[in-house]
Amino acid sequence: MAYADPVSTTSPLLHKLLDNVKYYYYDVWNIYGDPRVSNYPFMDGGPWSTIALICGYLALVKSIGPNFMKDRKPYDMRNIILLYNVALVTINGWLFYSGSWITNFGLDSWKCQPVDRRSRDPLDLYKIQLGWYFYVTKTIDFCDTFFFVLRKKNRQISGLHVFHHSCMPLFCWIGLKFTPGGNNAFFPWLNSGVHTVMYAYYALSTFPHLAPYLWWKKYITSMQMIQFVAVIVHSFYSMLSPGCAWPKMFIYLSIFNAFLFFCMFYSFFKRTYSVESSKSSSSSPLTSSTSLNSSSSLSCFSSSTKCTLNNDQLNLAKVNYDSVSRKRISQRIAQCNDSNIK
Repeated sequence: MAYADPVSTTSPLLHKLLDNVKYYYYDVWNIYGDPRVSNYPFMDGGPWSTIALICGYLALVKSIGPNFMKDRKPYDMRNIILLYNVALVTINGWLFYSGSWITNFGLDSWKCQPVDRRSRDPLDLYKIQLGWYFYVTKTIDFCDTFFFVLRKKNRQISGLHVFHHSCMPLFCWIGLKFTPGGNNAFFPWLNSGVHTVMYAYYALSTFPHLAPYLWWKKYITSMQMIQFVAVIVHSFYSMLSPGCAWPKMFIYLSIFNAFLFFCMFYSFFKRTYSVESSKSSSSSPLTSSTSLNSSSSLSCFSSSTKCTLNNDQLNLAKVNYDSVSRKRISQRIAQCNDSNIK
């Protein structure tokens, strides 16, 4: 008994449709992408595996995670977070150090350096390897939000935080897929340096006794904004360099992304630190509800009532207020001690 060949019986229209789907799903990305990156995980074909990771991230932090934690107490993850931050300091520090070596501290990336896809020079291949590691760190950064969810720090899961973490892996994938190395090495090098400082701060913040020395958090946001300005200037410089064959489409994309993130970080900076400054100057730190953590306050009552103050409150007060405010807090502590003795 003869059987019909399913390939020969497929309609020409369906066959053409499947060819088009395969072309746009897989082939086109390898045709226009850099062939040297195709052997790396997540880089063969289109960005679909990266998009799947981003969708999984959004589902976990917006729906699955909060529902899972709804009737549970926050997890104490201080030791895990410390190890995580130390690991990211090490990884980003290594990327920054290596990038400083191969780009002459970023200076070489200011020259016109089009990507040569035919090059098999060991240094060019090493740049691609570093670029892939940088891309991987952007997926590891998802854990920042996962820790917030498990600790029920929902106020810290802001729109800026989620948008930034969900966009960066895709942007890095596009840069690595089509223009690895050359002028494109500037942002990964600079961003790795900023993240080394940022995760060092997060690692130190896991030690409560170091709280008085961690007054420089807002300057990390300032570093991030300066980084975006530097990327915009670098992109315009590349675009305006005479005879530079760097693809204009990627320059426009770089400028758009950097400008978008600068505006969002500036809005966050202004909203967060301007409000804190106005509160600290307009209200007494001893009476403001935001002067210490929301679950406790510094209070000194009559001589018949014990005055309470714990170390965490004092450390938080030292971080949030200037020297004048800390002096007033110290005076209140002395009053509390006198009342306790009486």
